[in-house]
Amino acid sequence: MEILKTATDWAKSEVFSTQFFILFGVVFVLASIGFWQLGKTDIAKAYIIPTLVAGTLLLIIGFGLFFTNKSRITQFETAYNQDASAFVKSEIVRADKTLNEYKTIVFTVIPLIIVAAALLIIFINTPTWRAISITIIAMMIVILLVDGTAHARIKAYKEQLVRVDN
Repeated sequence: MEILKTATDWAKSEVFSTQFFILFGVVFVLASIGFWQLGKTDIAKAYIIPTLVAGTLLLIIGFGLFFTNKSRITQFETAYNQDASAFVKSEIVRADKTLNEYKTIVFTVIPLIIVAAALLIIFINTPTWRAISITIIAMMIVILLVDGTAHARIKAYKEQLVRVDN
């Protein structure tokens, strides 16, 4: 029964964490509106579309993860009550898969995207590309911040699952 509480606490922490994607998505959309309403220079006007796109993507990520993890909380109890051992094993497999995805996407691909965007700032000196590159870097940093903490949580969660399984 303790592992059910651990799984539920982990899912609740994920729900809380994904709200930061939503918060930053709103901030990016508000920044886009601010650039649209107040932007007088070419560079300020160039930020309108990139920040709107980044905000929309962060909102999609945030709401998608929020509802996925919210529904997972109720599914945990059902799966645990049906077969506790199978629940633990399936959660270990899912945690391993998620940790591998973090390793590949969050800690390899996203830093490469940041480097590519930084190189665009250096080599392409137009307001539009500069705004796109800076917005990409900002969005990727938000993803790294939120997913960095999520990675630590799922790693600790998996360790608890393995202890219970043994």
